[in-house]
Amino acid sequence: MIYLDNNASTRLDSEVETAMREAAGLYGNPSSVHAEGRKARRAIEEARDEVARLLGASPEEIFFTSGGTEANAMAVFGAARMSGRAGRVVASGAEHPSVREAVDRLADEGIETVRVNPDPSGVLDAGKVLEAVLPETFLVTVMAANNEYGGLFPIEALAPAVRERGALFHTDAVQAAGRIPIGVRPWGVDLASISAHKFHGPKGVGALYVRKGVRLPAHTPGGGQEKKVRAGTENTAGIAGFGVAARLARERLGEAGGIARLRDRLEKEILSRVEGTSAVGNGGPRLPNTSALLFEGVSAEALIIRLDLEGVAVSAGSACSSGTLAPSPAILSLGLAPSEAKSVVRFSLSRLTTLDEVEAAVGIVSRVVAEVRTQHRGLVSRKP
Repeated sequence: MIYLDNNASTRLDSEVETAMREAAGLYGNPSSVHAEGRKARRAIEEARDEVARLLGASPEEIFFTSGGTEANAMAVFGAARMSGRAGRVVASGAEHPSVREAVDRLADEGIETVRVNPDPSGVLDAGKVLEAVLPETFLVTVMAANNEYGGLFPIEALAPAVRERGALFHTDAVQAAGRIPIGVRPWGVDLASISAHKFHGPKGVGALYVRKGVRLPAHTPGGGQEKKVRAGTENTAGIAGFGVAARLARERLGEAGGIARLRDRLEKEILSRVEGTSAVGNGGPRLPNTSALLFEGVSAEALIIRLDLEGVAVSAGSACSSGTLAPSPAILSLGLAPSEAKSVVRFSLSRLTTLDEVEAAVGIVSRVVAEVRTQHRGLVSRKP
């Protein structure tokens, strides 16, 4: 299998797998004071240190969660509770479903919500976002990197200005972590979400950075874990794996240039070989591993199925929205028509992707797109 769906999830690193197997033997409850409990607690706190180093934060600012979705919910709903559930929320129009739907729920509860779309090139104008931040705004949430077309958003320009206006700033950094340098302090954010399985860690574990001085209300009551913000016995093995994945991600950030060259080769070759194809949202800075391509006259769903049969794994839209027939809101936010959005396929690489895989994928994609288009024309010609 040529795996080019790394924005959905990545292969588990062998070092991470080893750490998780070792931590699986730490059967003590991390909240217990006896020796077995202390061993488990030590593993969790060592992982917290590594996650903090990846983000440029202090360990006490890191709160473990079940993943990016829960971290985003903790940030959005926590900010709303802090505000007394009144005021305004500003978000980008390209947010991940876990943020978009959380904001939608606040709108259903009567909170004013405003979305600012990126321009057709994929660039989000910081000035337009700040224009929407009125005195009653209590939260601005803008992702650091888009999961579907890879666009990087101007967090460092936005966060300090938003905080000066008295609102909290949250960024969904799930796709950014491990792929570009992250510094929550120079960025100036109050809240940031990440997830381990996006950078060769385990599924089911993530973290929310909460800037010192921001006091989120309890997301899950019932225990003293995670400073009473998120109760529940910790996933010791998953967190231990998360810590190793965070360390490896930090140590291997220098490999991003090589990944970008492979991505550029994949994109360039497909665009040159397949007529009626264009790159989406590539007019500004992007993640080094992501390319979203629009294949005119081709259903992305049909193409993904055919490529899977040929041993190539890609996707359309967010993995968290798979199964829906509706076009991606993030792609629509770029100004594409619904019919165009349904023809966009995402290719996402990782540090494990090889040149041989990229070259093989180019050949398979070129052939399969031609076959799908031929079949489509045949079906249209047979219609009465």
